Amino acid sequence: MIYIVEDDANIRELVIYTLQSTGFDAGGYESGISFFKDLSAGKIPELVLLDIMLPGEDGISILRKIRSNPETKHIPVIMMTAKGAEYDKVLGLDSGADDYITKPFGMMELVSRIKAVLRRVKKEEPTEELSAGNLYIHVGKHKVLADGEKVELTYKEFRLLCMLMESKGNVLTRDQLLTNIWGYDFDGETRTVDVHIRTLRQKLGECGSMIETVRGIGYRIGGNE
Repeated sequence: MIYIVEDDANIRELVIYTLQSTGFDAGGYESGISFFKDLSAGKIPELVLLDIMLPGEDGISILRKIRSNPETKHIPVIMMTAKGAEYDKVLGLDSGADDYITKPFGMMELVSRIKAVLRRVKKEEPTEELSAGNLYIHVGKHKVLADGEKVELTYKEFRLLCMLMESKGNVLTRDQLLTNIWGYDFDGETRTVDVHIRTLRQKLGECGSMIETVRGIGYRIGGNE
């Protein structure tokens, strides 16, 4: 089931019709209130299409609630916005969105993006526990320990660290990290990765030195523990 949170009834109904015509089950909501009511009732979707500009609670606020709830934080979310400004794209992605699409968009493009995100999420299903040296992650609990101390990370920082840990010993390019964490067609500069790596190192303290820079290529967490 795919949920669409969109206040424009014409767009909402067209998206639902298109998804149903291409083999998906779909349901729509005009605001966050009815959407969260179904989530609270245990009706967890496979993916959420979420408009940024909504009456009452906006899409970014709804997204942050989804990510802060242990029962819903792993649901993939694609943001829909009428704004093409880079700020809105980055804000949505850094708040935990898996992708974004700017209105007006073609229905087949939307279906293609949904399928791509679902494929990516399925591939990304990580090992429940990851460790390297004095660094430990429990993926399901969103828990990170560095030298035995709990570390609070943002959603993107957490995914970035998990990806490096899962590929321990292997170099991941900036483009690979952008594609898998910020979205397959995210057009931000690769400096986005560098900024997040720098913050991640700071938060991890001495364990941050385990994240190695491979000049001109990208990053890795060394294979030797």
